Amino acid sequence: MKVTVNSKKGLKTNLAVFIEKKIVEEKINLRLNELSKTVNLKGFRPGKVPTEVLKRQFGQAVYGEVLEKILQETSKKAIEEKKIKVAGQPKLELKSHGEGKDLNYTLEIDELPLIKIVSLNSIKFTDYEIKVTEDETKKRIDDIAKNQNDFKDKNENDSAKEGDLVIFDYNATIDNKNFDGGEGKNTQIVLGKDLFIKGFDKQLLGVKKNQEKEVIAFLPENYPKKEFAKKQANFKCKILNIRKRHPVKVDDELAKNLGAKNLNNLKELVKKQIQSQYKQNLDSLSKENILNQIEKLHKIEIPDNLVQQELELISQELKKEDKDKNKKESEKIAKKRIKLGLILNELGEKNNLKISEEELKNEIQKQVQSMPEQQNQVLEYYKKNPSAAASLRGSLYEEKIINLIKEKSTKTIKSVSTKEAEKLINDQHKLHDHHEHPHEDDSKKTKKTSKIPEKKKKIRKK
Repeated sequence: MKVTVNSKKGLKTNLAVFIEKKIVEEKINLRLNELSKTVNLKGFRPGKVPTEVLKRQFGQAVYGEVLEKILQETSKKAIEEKKIKVAGQPKLELKSHGEGKDLNYTLEIDELPLIKIVSLNSIKFTDYEIKVTEDETKKRIDDIAKNQNDFKDKNENDSAKEGDLVIFDYNATIDNKNFDGGEGKNTQIVLGKDLFIKGFDKQLLGVKKNQEKEVIAFLPENYPKKEFAKKQANFKCKILNIRKRHPVKVDDELAKNLGAKNLNNLKELVKKQIQSQYKQNLDSLSKENILNQIEKLHKIEIPDNLVQQELELISQELKKEDKDKNKKESEKIAKKRIKLGLILNELGEKNNLKISEEELKNEIQKQVQSMPEQQNQVLEYYKKNPSAAASLRGSLYEEKIINLIKEKSTKTIKSVSTKEAEKLINDQHKLHDHHEHPHEDDSKKTKKTSKIPEKKKKIRKK
């Protein structure tokens, strides 16, 4: 095999690859010999079919199979020989080939740029601490208490009012005929929320226990049985009970019902929850600020094919007029995302950062614990979707890189109130809406671009 650099301009390299016909013929004969041991042809004993007969019968198919294998193997060797770090898929163009001929082809390759990581000492970021007042904690607990369903039976002669819980059986008909899903037992609705069927609960205002009430309503557009969607139905309802919501007392009992040891413990947990919510958002702001500084510190050439791929991702859900309108802004964002991904990946490789299987399992386990009612579904999701696990690994990898940058950067600790935190978050959102609408911010996308330099690449033929 002979590999020659035809041309090199910027990050684009064109290689010419030459393979002697003797090599191709050897591989074809080897494959025919393999076939002769397994193929069955009429008039020949198993394993005794002459190579020439096989060549006449299967020559073209065997040549195609061998050619594909040679192209895969030699293109990989050619890239390794020239020590090229590939960005995306190389384009392969056959120049001459065929049985009894030398094999000539070219590879058009987009290379990854050489990245020199500069010192990170000049990077500055803010680590926010959130101050939560007693009043804020109390308000959050009061809100939680209001949403607790503590309903008590009303007197038999009391009528249903907005906010009451009405329990009833029903039998519904369309044009005096029963239909699938037209029967319900012990159905419960809170009057005023209009969550059952639009306009249904208004007609139950004023009903009393043991009363029979007819309600007329139109079935929703998304009704499971499409033939009944938007049809008028008559519901004959038997009112079983009416219950009134009672204020929930904020005490140790409520705390225990919510999983805390006592009321003081609940206050501590709620305070930490409020701090965590704001902290998460403010950490995202700090991360974005770090990424902006990283991007400005490095000057690198960006492979055009990767930019085009990212552009497609950015604009895939946009209408043509929006694509044209946002083209310049989209290109700017795509270049920044690719640039950041390449820099972060270089940082990760240079510092030998990896995500172990144990770290991945632990993260999945955290998600399982946060959704106890859906443990099996979460585990099954990652088991059946390797791409989801790969995406999670990418997020963890990026987080590890950001933490490394923070270790080498200058940190300022700043204590802020929840109001100050809210203002910082809202100001940043307004900035994004002004500059990047309708796109996501870059800090959310780097995990995708940070996985660009893959080791294995498929070859795309022209």
